[in-house]
Amino acid sequence: MAGAPEWATEAPDAEAMRATGAEIARWLAPGDLVVLSGGLGAGKTTLTQGLAEGLGVRGPITSPTFVIARVHPSLAGGPALVHVDAYRLGSLDEVDDLDLDASLSDSVTVVEWGEGRVEALAESRLEVSLAVDPAAAVDAETDAERRLVRVRGVGPRWAGGLRRPPH
Repeated sequence: MAGAPEWATEAPDAEAMRATGAEIARWLAPGDLVVLSGGLGAGKTTLTQGLAEGLGVRGPITSPTFVIARVHPSLAGGPALVHVDAYRLGSLDEVDDLDLDASLSDSVTVVEWGEGRVEALAESRLEVSLAVDPAAAVDAETDAERRLVRVRGVGPRWAGGLRRPPH
């Protein structure tokens, strides 16, 4: 996975989705923007729970649909997590009104439904797409659908591929 321009994995259940988020968190540093895309129920908030665990921030992590954005301070001396839900935002002006760029350099900012809305916030970003695997059968015991997670680095920060920064 290190050095590759893209990384993909499967998440057969919520626990695996959170573990995937925790793994992605190992790549993140203050100033990083993570843009999550995927349909309703694809696992965006569950992945963000894993990111939060990996970053060591205060929870609980729940969907910020109605409050639009939540800040989760670090419990481990690292960056805060700014968790944004852009689903209800209708324009770039509404994104600007959130003033996300004020905290962007000090935090890891994760935006659900951010595709096509927040790319101008940062020169570099991780684009994470989540989708239900149409080829996979639903697990009869858990009623879980397997998800596909694809991560792509965009911009100079990720030009060398998906590599964890030295800590």
